[in-house]
Amino acid sequence: MSQPPRTVTGRRRLRLTGRTASAALALTVLTFMAGPAGAKPGPTAQDLAKGKRQVQDRAAAVGQIRSRLAQAAGELTRLATSAEVAVERYNGQLVRLAQTRTAYQLTQQRLTIAQQNYDQTRAQVAAFAAEAYRINSGLSDMSLLTGPGGPQGFIDRAGMIEVLARRQADTNRRMYAAQIIADMYRRQAKDGLHAQQQTTGAAEQAKIEADAAVAAQRAAVDRIKADEADLVRELRTARAHVALLKRQREAAAHFTLGMLKGSGRGLLVARAALGRLGTPYSWGGGTASGPTYGSAQGSGTRGFDCSGLVVYAWAKAGVSLDHWTGTQWNSGPHIPTDLLRPGDLVFFATDTANPDTIHHVGIYIGGGQMVEAPYTGGQVRVSSIWRPDLIGATRPV
Repeated sequence: MSQPPRTVTGRRRLRLTGRTASAALALTVLTFMAGPAGAKPGPTAQDLAKGKRQVQDRAAAVGQIRSRLAQAAGELTRLATSAEVAVERYNGQLVRLAQTRTAYQLTQQRLTIAQQNYDQTRAQVAAFAAEAYRINSGLSDMSLLTGPGGPQGFIDRAGMIEVLARRQADTNRRMYAAQIIADMYRRQAKDGLHAQQQTTGAAEQAKIEADAAVAAQRAAVDRIKADEADLVRELRTARAHVALLKRQREAAAHFTLGMLKGSGRGLLVARAALGRLGTPYSWGGGTASGPTYGSAQGSGTRGFDCSGLVVYAWAKAGVSLDHWTGTQWNSGPHIPTDLLRPGDLVFFATDTANPDTIHHVGIYIGGGQMVEAPYTGGQVRVSSIWRPDLIGATRPV
């Protein structure tokens, strides 16, 4: 960590030195105008050298402050990226969990139908067996002569048993097939339940990791804000300059919003995103309808995370997207950066050669600018797309 900037006492000394130098200069001028009788010597070479050293010290202190601010900004960017990676991993697990649950429910429905078919066929087999036993019990050597209908009745009963035997054999085959189908769906349901349990576990683990990452980011944000509060006291004039830049930036964003005339899905998306400037970042927040309370770290904040803002903006153009950068990246053709149009999605990754490492997405509005929900503690803002972690762009369809 670099040395802390000058204290308030140091600034007072600087102001006192400045006042002393100004007083000495005024006294010299008055003495010159009054004549040589009371003349006093002007600043010596040592005085000039001391003043230069003070200027150099002050410049060095300002340089240290700027260096610490740059380090703090770099740390915040790194932690924000880590948190986005964890959050988007969790979003992806939620999508996979929903898919797994749907498949499991469908298999359960099929299993229920197959089990009903098996039970029904089994009941038919039992009925045939009972009927055959009843008829067969009356067939004996003596029934040939003494049974109902005499020999002809015996022949009729024997024919009935043969018919029942053929029907029972057919029903047995259907029962066997129904049992095979039921067993197959039972295995599929068991496998689906196991997959659902694994996916749920992965989602819970991803949530734990995301909680930890966001908590670390929030602690870093608080620490950096505290450091910044100390540093800006050494650069009071910079505060006014930053406020001016912020007003200019907001004015430029509203100007851009006004310039986005015409129709087309991309323009609708860009205008929708610009209309949400200043909305708080909320992890897990945002739906097609607008900002929402998020989950975990975002449960107390109503707003958007990066992929949630995309869901909202593209819904205004009638396109439904998953709340996950993983599927948003593949929601349409990939567009070269020199052919970007308003509404296109720009993505950022920890490894720009590997789309699986995408952790952030923004909505392009033109002029190399995008609207993004940056990180916990931030707000929806306009910023440049030209970052080292830019991996590419997509135009959803």
